[in-house]
Amino acid sequence: MDQQRFVDNLKRRGYEVTVFDTGAQAAAYLNEAIDGRTVGFGDSETMLSMGLYDLLSAHNQCFDPMHRPEGETFRETARKTLLTDVFLTSLNAMSETGELVNIDGTGNRVAGSLFGHEKVYFVVSLSKLSPTLDDAIFRARNVAAPKNAARHGFANPCVLKGDRCYDCSARDRICNALVVHYRKMRGIEMEVVLIREALGL
Repeated sequence: MDQQRFVDNLKRRGYEVTVFDTGAQAAAYLNEAIDGRTVGFGDSETMLSMGLYDLLSAHNQCFDPMHRPEGETFRETARKTLLTDVFLTSLNAMSETGELVNIDGTGNRVAGSLFGHEKVYFVVSLSKLSPTLDDAIFRARNVAAPKNAARHGFANPCVLKGDRCYDCSARDRICNALVVHYRKMRGIEMEVVLIREALGL
């Protein structure tokens, strides 16, 4: 796949784009760019591996369901992430043509990426790049979602069989909404922070 074509397509769709070789370089960039703000995090193995919460919480007020205070529920913390100046999340897949794809079970990640913040950062590894939108949706449903369900320890069919999405009715189904970002949302700054190092699921 042509990574430069992908970057050019993102810019044509209204996004700011930055590219880094490693997660550590991207983390250092974000740590400098975000200062003295309220910051919300969507659940992300990519950002967890980068240590972003620890870096940013040293000089920002941060809310992350993966680092919630003792006694606070997931929902309580996730609601706080929706009212912050800045929101950071990752993606399940991207297409070379410039579409960004996320699947969500609870809705906090996709909700935070759509409205209400001054700026949204999509922090994502180029290992999640697919040739077309159809391929990106296939990756989100059949690769990323089963891996995320397994990470949470859910006994969904995609985890038990380990091969694909079964469009199940499991209580712990994590793919209840599919969001495709065709272009940057109006009224919000949006930056795609691309990392050449393979990170996330």
